[in-house]
Amino acid sequence: MSYLEIQRLEKSFGANRVVKDFNLSIEKGEFISLLGPSGCGKTTVLRMVAGFETPSGGAIAIDGQDVTTLRPNQRNIGMVFQSYALFPNLTVAQNVGFGLKVAGKPRAEAPPPCARCWS
Repeated sequence: MSYLEIQRLEKSFGANRVVKDFNLSIEKGEFISLLGPSGCGKTTVLRMVAGFETPSGGAIAIDGQDVTTLRPNQRNIGMVFQSYALFPNLTVAQNVGFGLKVAGKPRAEAPPPCARCWS
């Protein structure tokens, strides 16, 4: 079973269908990219996986659990937005480390450059 399983995902905004019958399986630790022209639904799919948009149809499962209707804070998924939601006064490592720290991860589990942001 895949770690992330997306089946027949759909999203419409009024009469405008932006995602139609989208299917994807991703194994744990796998790295993927979504490529396509502006407006094709890439960000909308990511927002649905993270829980920031509600699908019009289909299902999203993470580690075997259906998360389609769960709120974002119940999914344990991170997302970096296109228009960054980063702290401009912090380095990249500090921005990543901040999220790990807030999530309650111990300093020892953080990658070395990120561990420096724990005080």
